[in-house]
Amino acid sequence: MTLTIVGHGYVGLVSACVFSDFGNQTYVIGRNQEKINRLKKGDPIIFEPGLKELLERNLKAGRLHFTLDYQEAISKSEVVFITVGTPPKNSGEADLSGVFSVAKNIAKNLGSHFTVVSCKSTVPVGTNKKVAEIIKKHAPKKAQFAVASCPEFLREGSAIIDTLNADRIVIGSSSKKAIEVLLKLHQPFSSKKIITDLASAELIKYAANAILATKISFSNLIAFFCEKTGADVEKVLDAVGLDKRIGRIFMNPGVGYGGSCLPKDVLALIDTGKKLKIDTSFLEAVDKVNYQAKENFLQKILKNTHGKNVAILGLSFKPNTDDIRFAPSIFVIENLLKNGFKIKVFDPAAMKNIKKIFGKKIEYAQSPYEAAKDADQLIILTDWNEFKQIDLKKLKKILRKPVIFDGRNIYDPLTLKNLGFKYFSVGR
Repeated sequence: MTLTIVGHGYVGLVSACVFSDFGNQTYVIGRNQEKINRLKKGDPIIFEPGLKELLERNLKAGRLHFTLDYQEAISKSEVVFITVGTPPKNSGEADLSGVFSVAKNIAKNLGSHFTVVSCKSTVPVGTNKKVAEIIKKHAPKKAQFAVASCPEFLREGSAIIDTLNADRIVIGSSSKKAIEVLLKLHQPFSSKKIITDLASAELIKYAANAILATKISFSNLIAFFCEKTGADVEKVLDAVGLDKRIGRIFMNPGVGYGGSCLPKDVLALIDTGKKLKIDTSFLEAVDKVNYQAKENFLQKILKNTHGKNVAILGLSFKPNTDDIRFAPSIFVIENLLKNGFKIKVFDPAAMKNIKKIFGKKIEYAQSPYEAAKDADQLIILTDWNEFKQIDLKKLKKILRKPVIFDGRNIYDPLTLKNLGFKYFSVGR
């Protein structure tokens, strides 16, 4: 098949590379010539394991095309995916201006052949109906199209694996023909196919992210109880998670969730609920606990500080990505700077992005040990694998004072104590 993907972020670029790898001719539309040129040369722009190799392979095979030209791509495509961002406004409402602008541009370039326009962007219920209205208004009279919702469920850091081995593929549309086309496109995937209406498909994505956010906030709430009572949150959640109805996955206490999905999607669902006059206090509590998790960890540092020199390991919101959107590291760094701390940081992938925010206000190290040298305390904010088996004896010699604040509970408290560290973790 021939398809177009509008947007080349985590969802758009990974989807384009995977569909190309299955033999499809795939066009990717961007809006920045410099980025398009980099993509054409095999530079994925974003950090995602395995993506560069997949990109280069499909460029070489001639199946993957990057362009700014809607007409060139849309006129040839049977399926067009919208994958642009939907960032939150100050109110929490999803900003859909990018989606609607893209829909208008797609409409103007539709040909006479049948085209499925499918939204992969995470959008509130009712958005795809508005997309259909925009396309109908601006498309040529000869255009034949149908709108669908095909939300993504990939995790940054494992996006390729998640795309190839998705738990489910959701296809929502009122058009039987659109569903048939999308089923054909997804035929190589062994994932369970969920066929539904537009509204259900839109809500499935929000419901999934809301429950994931809830599990993390619930874990942090239990951590608050543990710190007040002397209980061990890891032991508590291990035992609770053995219940097959609950499970341990995503019950991770720490400095809270971040990234491009959970924070904004919880806020967007709250906003949608208010518009529908639904009591959203449950989701508001999830968001509140997430903030409290960051604040409590910050206060732990401030109350137990051993000096003003700080080393921070981990800047991305999770390992195996360079994404710092809503990352707890930003909150921690901002507040430590306000309190007069001198900060040196290290992250395997995200330092370039964090530098765009803080510039020369903080220092940047080339390794965990360089960051730790002469620091009064070490703070861990992302559970990268290379931090988990770091040489703790070497670390102790390098640090000015053997103090660790672990926001991801990656070390065993007894081991750290026996090595002579003062160790502060979450809920233990």
